[in-house]
Amino acid sequence: MKKKKTGIKWIILIILLLIVLFVSLIGFITDFLWFRELGYVSVFLTKLVTQLKIGIPAFVIIAFLAYVYLKFLKRGYFKKIASTEITNHKRLNLISWGLAIVFAILVTFVSVTQLWFEILKFANSTGYDISDPLFNIDISFYIFKLAFIKELTQILIGVIIAFAILTLIYYAILLSVRTPQMFTEKEAAEEEPFNSEFNGGTDGPKSGFDNVTDMFGKFGEAFTGRKGPVHRAPRKKRQFDDKNFMQLIGIAEKQLIVVGVLFFVMLAINFFLKQFDLLYGHTGTVYGAGFRDVNITLWVYRITAILSLISAIAFGIGVSKRRIKTILVFPVLMIVVGVVGTGAGALIQNFVVSPDEINKESEYLGYNIKYTQSAYDLENVTIKQFAANNDLTSEDIANNEETISNIRINDYEPAEKFYNQTQSIRQYYTFNDVDVDRYMVNGEYTQTFQSAREIDEERISDTWLNKHLKYTHGYGITLSRVDKVTASGQPDMMIDSIPPVSEVEEIQITRPEIYFGEKTNNYVLVNTDEEEFDYPDGDSNKYTTYEGEAGIPLNLLNKTMFSIRERSLKLLVSSNITSDSRIVINRNIEERVREIMPYLEYDSDPYIVAADGKLYWMLDAYTTSNRYPYSEPFDTATGMNYIRNSVKVVIDAYNGTTNYYLVDDTDPIANTYKKIYPDLFKDFEEMPESLQAHIRYPNVLFNIQANVYKKYHMTNVNVFYQQEDMWDIADEIYGTKETTMTPNYYIMKLPGEDSAEFVNSIPYTPKDKKNMTGLLVARNDGENYGELVLYQLPKSKIIYGPMQIEAQIDQNTEISKEFSLWDSAGSNYSRGNMFVIPIEDSLLYVEPVYLEAKNSSIPEVKRVIVAYGDQIAYETTLAEALNSLFGEGSATESPGSSDAQAQEGAKPEALSQTELAQKAQEAFNNAESAQRDGDWAKYGEYLDELRDYLNQLAPAQDESSGEE
Repeated sequence: MKKKKTGIKWIILIILLLIVLFVSLIGFITDFLWFRELGYVSVFLTKLVTQLKIGIPAFVIIAFLAYVYLKFLKRGYFKKIASTEITNHKRLNLISWGLAIVFAILVTFVSVTQLWFEILKFANSTGYDISDPLFNIDISFYIFKLAFIKELTQILIGVIIAFAILTLIYYAILLSVRTPQMFTEKEAAEEEPFNSEFNGGTDGPKSGFDNVTDMFGKFGEAFTGRKGPVHRAPRKKRQFDDKNFMQLIGIAEKQLIVVGVLFFVMLAINFFLKQFDLLYGHTGTVYGAGFRDVNITLWVYRITAILSLISAIAFGIGVSKRRIKTILVFPVLMIVVGVVGTGAGALIQNFVVSPDEINKESEYLGYNIKYTQSAYDLENVTIKQFAANNDLTSEDIANNEETISNIRINDYEPAEKFYNQTQSIRQYYTFNDVDVDRYMVNGEYTQTFQSAREIDEERISDTWLNKHLKYTHGYGITLSRVDKVTASGQPDMMIDSIPPVSEVEEIQITRPEIYFGEKTNNYVLVNTDEEEFDYPDGDSNKYTTYEGEAGIPLNLLNKTMFSIRERSLKLLVSSNITSDSRIVINRNIEERVREIMPYLEYDSDPYIVAADGKLYWMLDAYTTSNRYPYSEPFDTATGMNYIRNSVKVVIDAYNGTTNYYLVDDTDPIANTYKKIYPDLFKDFEEMPESLQAHIRYPNVLFNIQANVYKKYHMTNVNVFYQQEDMWDIADEIYGTKETTMTPNYYIMKLPGEDSAEFVNSIPYTPKDKKNMTGLLVARNDGENYGELVLYQLPKSKIIYGPMQIEAQIDQNTEISKEFSLWDSAGSNYSRGNMFVIPIEDSLLYVEPVYLEAKNSSIPEVKRVIVAYGDQIAYETTLAEALNSLFGEGSATESPGSSDAQAQEGAKPEALSQTELAQKAQEAFNNAESAQRDGDWAKYGEYLDELRDYLNQLAPAQDESSGEE
């Protein structure tokens, strides 16, 4: 019966252990299923396979060596220690194996978890074909190998300490199973504590307890456990024997020597490696090793490393010969060298380098300039002289129609507000942000704003069914031209509504559902018995069933695991889930890419793209490092001093397919990652051409490069040291406050080029000055992608910078008067970005002005300011402002606008009666708006338009009356 109960207990225990193991592995298994869904099983298993490849042999070797080491300890101990105790060698052998295995597990676990990726980078490193100037070692050593070597050194030091602890533990065990005879025993008569008279006349000594028993009778018996006097043999005293004790200490002599020698050897390696850290340091004016580092600190490290090796030898000799002085002399010398080196370095810096810094540091400043430019891909910036003349003509404006027609008079924030106010359709839809891109629109290369309409999961009813089965996806995008607004100053839509209605033949969306996006944080269940909400249709809703490929099948086992993973019993018991149902996880695109490949840095601003009738997210990924020699960090917190935008990630908004494309095959870090994950990274040529047309040179990278280049455009060491030609990023008035400009995207024909292209640019001013000194441009299209061009302005004349133009705007009485009028009329005005646009050999400045009623949240474009030389035009449209500066006919309105129709000679009588009525209503609304703004000139113009449309409607009405 007892055996049966014991068997049941064991069965229950095993079942409990299996359940615990199963639950602990759920995260691993479900992640595996997700990677399998994506087709990236090899990516998921790379970490595990590498750890097993390294860990299993390492564990076996370390456990075996540790056991052999313990066997040697045991043999030496038993050889030197005499004892009368009988040792259970079988039990001691099991203890030895147990200690060796535990030691091996700990060392292997720490080593494998910390080093596996560093080992892969070490083994797959790609050369830079550039050597550092101090040690003449390829830079790949610093990027891919040095970190591994340093971490391995730290782990080995930890292992040495662990070996020392293991040795102490094992000796403690040996002492317990075989106690050494390190004491001699001698007989000695003890003084009797009481007179014999009190001992009842008995002979021989009595113990104190015996006396207590005699004195207190039964109470004494109870206290001592004895019944009457006990006669004991003479006691033996144990006396300490120095000879035997020293013998015991001598047992561990060899182990102590080995541990001490290894410690000093590792210390020597550590100091040897520290010399490489000088290449990332910052002393004086140099980022990287300077005069003091090369001539003092470097030699301190080298001398200390040599002294560490000597200390290792001295330690072995000192311990074996019991000479403390021999052990300590060289470690003390190491300390002295360190202290003297620190003092000497400070003296050299203050009394040798600082008084003659330009000469002493010039060589190292040259390295600093060269390698910083290389780290940020700035060594190949094309410098072009730009005259910045003021000789533009009406013909020049007309000849640059591609540039003029793409000047942005909308802004991101007003456009986002407009989309959310007018295009969200329902309260549960939201537009997270607005992105800029370019498309072919009616055969013309056109810059656009676009945004994805996503479900805001915080605005839907907080029920499990709604969040996970019903509201599964967003729907469609909005698209508008950046250069065109409606008569009321709002973005003029090219794609809007639900389902999406496109006015552009080249952009048609047949798959508008967005299952993966920036706001899709919940898991969803598809192909259930519950139809998914698709989109609102008037007073009712349209429903759909997912037809894509995303999701993990929910069989019973998977359903159980995901219900535990998501902590949802409803997922397990819901009657809506069928055998065809699937669970879609990791739908947030930013979290998705980090889950797949966490060793890249990702841009925080993904953007939506319409291509081939579908929607895709594009996300820029960066390779970074903080180990590029002689490079100044762009982020002082992390020390990052190298960056490339080598990878573009494309995510299918419907299916969730996630592809990594290598766009810069010259980046060694990206190539190394490709060797590690060959199934993850695809060549850029594999990206469909329809998507290639939408890759952008990211503003994050461009902004970093622009900020680095404002200092590192100076290649002359003397000029660099004196900072004679230091630049700043120009400021502007944005809203109503002065702020530093950020890069902006444009479609423009660059000076000297044949056609317009997509670029981003940012202007420079001299340090602490307002005039403009240069314009940095990044090219985005085709074979020119990634090329940086600096249009350098002449220093012999003053070219107005953005803030000087802003000052001219503030001083313009007409503009100032209207701004004051708007403010006093219960409205808020704000300025958009100032655009610095090179046309031919001149510069044009454009800035839109927004008006927002205090009871409205939608800003409207009310004016466009164009500055050229000393002239400023302030008009309702960009074309009017350009015509004001350069003469009538210089520019035309954006295609499709009412003004454009008038300029093109569109005849009102060609419009239908309905269209005329719409135009009349629009003119009336515009007149009311102008009246509210106090713009009486425009008010009169709109009344004239209204009268014309009404007059055109009148004959039609008369005719129709006659027919009746």
